[in-house]
Amino acid sequence: MFKTILRKIKNNRNLAKLNDENFSFLFDDDSSGEYVVFDTETTGLNPKVDEILSIGAVKIKNNKILTSQTFEVYVKNLKEISTKSIEIHGIRPCDLKNAKNSNDAIIDFLYFIGSRTLVGYYLEFDVAMINKYTKNMLGITLPNRMIEVSEIYYDKKICAIPQGNIDLCFDTILKNCDVPNMGVHNAVNDAIMTAMIFLKLIKER
Repeated sequence: MFKTILRKIKNNRNLAKLNDENFSFLFDDDSSGEYVVFDTETTGLNPKVDEILSIGAVKIKNNKILTSQTFEVYVKNLKEISTKSIEIHGIRPCDLKNAKNSNDAIIDFLYFIGSRTLVGYYLEFDVAMINKYTKNMLGITLPNRMIEVSEIYYDKKICAIPQGNIDLCFDTILKNCDVPNMGVHNAVNDAIMTAMIFLKLIKER
């Protein structure tokens, strides 16, 4: 109850900063019954200086992944892509020739997610990356409810292994949840794998 009140106060303050009423729908009560699982690929791991290269997302409804409703966008950026990051996500400068500018990419993403609950792995980082753009464009941060799959996994494991060392690496969680590894870690594949983990974990609750 307290968390709900606190979230409402926070969202009201956030809404007051919105500088474009066309995006007030982000603050609506969600009635879709859907979740959006998303992931970003970036030039690095510091939201203050790094930029988004791609965003991938997929919707879940009635405990099913709506693979026909995936979202993927590549984003133009000014920062050089390091060799190390290319080894992780495989996105090269030549892959961004037809990419969208950051404003258009973020707007498309916001219309895709609406006011739905967001799900992710290391979600705090992905949200921070999105917020970097929404603050500049709209004056706000994402107001959506958020669910971190590694927290659900941890809570499940710690009950079985009190005071144990819980490995929260993505590949470890995939393996322990019997979720197939789709190989290349691009944003869409990671979103789909995270969605499968999420469904497996909430089913076992």
